[in-house]
Amino acid sequence: MYTQLFTFGAAFLGSAVESTEALTIVLAVGLTRGWRSPLYGTVAALVSLAVLVLLFGQLIVQRVPESTLKLVIGTLLLLFGLRWLHKAVLRSAGVVAMHDEERAYQQTVSELQGAVARQDWVGFVIAFKGVFLEGIEVVFIVVAVGGTSRYFPEAVAGGLLAMALVAAAGVVVRKPLARVPENTLKYAVGIILTALGTFWAAEGMGAKWPLDFVSIFILAAAYLGASQLAVLLVRRRPALA
Repeated sequence: MYTQLFTFGAAFLGSAVESTEALTIVLAVGLTRGWRSPLYGTVAALVSLAVLVLLFGQLIVQRVPESTLKLVIGTLLLLFGLRWLHKAVLRSAGVVAMHDEERAYQQTVSELQGAVARQDWVGFVIAFKGVFLEGIEVVFIVVAVGGTSRYFPEAVAGGLLAMALVAAAGVVVRKPLARVPENTLKYAVGIILTALGTFWAAEGMGAKWPLDFVSIFILAAAYLGASQLAVLLVRRRPALA
């Protein structure tokens, strides 16, 4: 039961972050050029992503040995999580600027306002590219988390629910989700993915965790403490001349 909930939660959080970024692009295109072309681009991207999940997700779950799956996907998940965690530490320490959805929205609007109005394919391509590229990361999270834990339906459900909620929020407010604490979400997802990747990669190499799945929470706490320590050390680092 706990494994299923953790799988669902990890897929949900990661998908919510990426969906927020994709929604910002779609809203910018729709409010600037009209909704028909960006909606077509969004639908086309979602269909392409659904095909990827159905093909590769089931292939991974059914054909790849469990130990190999845990080692390979766990390692990739660990690297993926560390990338997010590294950026979150730098943002929290003030070394890298916080990601600003409002600024990203305004930048997309500015680019679109310079395009000729009759070129509807511009809106289609921009929306398709934004949704597809952010969706690729959603697919990776869903396949990695669901395939490795063998709870693929739960991971898919988490990803779909996150996308649906973010889309619903976009329909209601019709403006960039500037108030969504995306940087905090990325920090949390980075810790979760790093802990999951460590757990599964070690299992893939034959390690046995003393508390089984509960060890993931211990790993998450350890990564949280280490990352907070890293934030403090980076903040106190003397400025270079």
